Amino acid sequence: MKAFVFPGQGAQFVGMGKDLYEQSELARNYFEKANEILGFRITDLMFDGTAEDLRQTKVTQPAVFLHSVISAFVLGNEFDPDMVAGHSLGEFSALVAAKALTFEDGLILVSKRAMAMQKACEIEESTMAAVLGLPDEVVEEVCDGISGNIVVPANYNCPGQIVISGDIAGVDKACEQLKEKGAKRALRLNVGGAFHSPLMRPAAEELQSAINETVFNKPICPIYQNVNAYPQTEPEAIKENLIAQLTAPVRWTQTVKNMITDGATEFIELGPGDVLKGLIKKVNPDVVVR
Repeated sequence: MKAFVFPGQGAQFVGMGKDLYEQSELARNYFEKANEILGFRITDLMFDGTAEDLRQTKVTQPAVFLHSVISAFVLGNEFDPDMVAGHSLGEFSALVAAKALTFEDGLILVSKRAMAMQKACEIEESTMAAVLGLPDEVVEEVCDGISGNIVVPANYNCPGQIVISGDIAGVDKACEQLKEKGAKRALRLNVGGAFHSPLMRPAAEELQSAINETVFNKPICPIYQNVNAYPQTEPEAIKENLIAQLTAPVRWTQTVKNMITDGATEFIELGPGDVLKGLIKKVNPDVVVR
């Protein structure tokens, strides 16, 4: 069985999508439609901008989304998933590719999500850190034991690789304790805020009304959602999980395991970069990834 997966923020690179634009009229049409919807030429920044341009919140998330969903559209009938999933932002790409959302609605929601997250980041200084070489339970225990600050597991990327998220003091305290517990690495990331933590609650509240006002359809196949790593096809449940996603951890390790348990033998990553391929191989080296 085929599983198509879609990356999240951080996968962007200068020049992304340019080959799609130049080689496919269908892709060109979607990119130009996106320029109209967003009110600026995001294609100029994607194809010929700088790395700094691509780090702008209003650019990063729509850019990764566009590369991902247009890659799926260009495949045509070759996009034939038995199941789909996306990492954080990639969940929106997966929903559009699986026809639960229209291209236009998906792009508008992604743009609103990016802006809401940026606003939440400005309310309180916060950060994230990558933790390598410890079991999930140890990271959870350390985060739970820190009082007076916010710090939580944010991304369960693969066995031995978790990202934690919270206020700066909380993340720094956790990193020190995790190193004492034997972490190979516990290092702050260069990100603008504490994504997938309670500090994103203002963004979740802002996005909730936008999601609730948007029409969601039944997808063409199950989508395994970040919040609980389980397959879903019911539009109302998909909406609820999508709203909860901003303040809850991305359970990617569990998602990949569940997809394999449910019959996935081949994973195809669509979008910029190949980060998910590497993570999937660390979860289970026996599956085919491409």
